[in-house]
Amino acid sequence: MKFLIKLLITAALVLVISEILPHVSIENYLSAVLVAISLSLLNFIVRPILVILTLPVTILTLGIFLLIINAIIILLADWLVDGFTVDGFFWAFIFSLLLAIGRSILFKLLEKDKD
Repeated sequence: MKFLIKLLITAALVLVISEILPHVSIENYLSAVLVAISLSLLNFIVRPILVILTLPVTILTLGIFLLIINAIIILLADWLVDGFTVDGFFWAFIFSLLLAIGRSILFKLLEKDKD
C-alpha cells in the first residue's frame, strides 16, 4: 500500500512539474502513472548499474555526478513512455532536480502523518 501511495505521489509530481517546465510535457494522467512506474523500475534496475560503472567519476566529483545519472534516468523514461517528452538533457536535469526535491518533501510529510 505504501508503494502505491508513493507511486501516485510521484505521478502527481510529474504532472505538476510538467506544467511548470516549458520543455517537458505529458499527455494525460495515465502517462504520468506510467512515467512513475518506469522511473521506479529504472531506479531499481538501471541506476545501480550506472552508479557502479561511473563510480570513479562519482568519487572525483564528490557525488555530484549522481545528478547526471538522475537526468539520464529521466531521458530513459522519456524514451520508454510515449506520452512523456523532455526536450534535451538540460530540461531532464532540471526535471530530475525538481522531482527529487518534491518527492523528498512529500515523502517526509507522508512519514510524519504515520507517527
